[in-house]
Amino acid sequence: MSGRHGAERNRLPVNGRALATTAKAVAPAMMARAKQSVRAALPDGLAPPTMPGGIEPPPSRRSVGIDYDTDWARTYPARLARVVLLEGMVRPGVTALARPTVRGLDRLDDLDGPAIFAANHHSHLDTPLLGTTIPDPWRHRLVIGAAADYFFGNRLTAPLSALVVGAIPIERQKVSRRSADEAAALIDDGWSFLIFPEGGRSPDGWGQPFRGGAAYLSLRCEVPVVPIHIEGTGRILRKGRSLPKPSPTTITFGTPLHPRTDEDSRRFASRLEREVAALADESRTDWYEARRRAHAGATPPLQGPEVGAWRRTWDLGDRSPRRKRRARWPEL
Repeated sequence: MSGRHGAERNRLPVNGRALATTAKAVAPAMMARAKQSVRAALPDGLAPPTMPGGIEPPPSRRSVGIDYDTDWARTYPARLARVVLLEGMVRPGVTALARPTVRGLDRLDDLDGPAIFAANHHSHLDTPLLGTTIPDPWRHRLVIGAAADYFFGNRLTAPLSALVVGAIPIERQKVSRRSADEAAALIDDGWSFLIFPEGGRSPDGWGQPFRGGAAYLSLRCEVPVVPIHIEGTGRILRKGRSLPKPSPTTITFGTPLHPRTDEDSRRFASRLEREVAALADESRTDWYEARRRAHAGATPPLQGPEVGAWRRTWDLGDRSPRRKRRARWPEL
């Protein structure tokens, strides 16, 4: 009798509801402790098995950076949304800030099919500016090569870059096989491609040497490259500035270039850089003077003079349109 009463006194007074509540509270701590015990029992560097023996687990893919998948941004709903954003929001903003003057569109009259548009790069404004000035039929079937480490660096900027401007991630430090294959597949599928061969924005207002990405894609896909020079965006939002300052800009389109039989990607990239430099000369002077200097091999280079930093800044000068001076009475 005393044994039965003793056992009843030692029994926990819980019901079903109390048991469920207790289990719910204790379960996370037990699972965490179990995982720690498993990790402690495994040798260093060995992860818990997740696949049956003899089967290699699939390689892990990051959801940002160069691994970001942009296929969804080229579906019909995404393209329709991009047109609404570009024409309804981006174009009015760009027009208010940049007041663009577009030259050389007649040089594209004979261009048919997809093309690679290659431009100099001074500002983040360059991408929306060209996205709204490249003419139809290329503008609404255009993908843009954007730096994977900058525009696709997190889960917020990656989808915005893909949706608003149709960007795909590109490794700017090198021409990787993966980036080149994706860009080439899109060009073969009828998409045009916008790329900045300098690989990044100008740090001081002068140009930088062109890399071979645009030339390589042209050789591989057998499509022409359209050289473009952008003038004025550095005054609006140069590298290092966070607030834009309105200023007029000029976009000059050049004649589409095809690689010659004796040119590899390096030589073709050099010729493309010279053509963009000639367009820069044309935007500062006039077509005749720029062509005459180009024929004589005297076109000023995009990189500016090889002198000290202060002299480069002085030679760059203020390239904004000069204000007309007020007429003054002559001094008699």
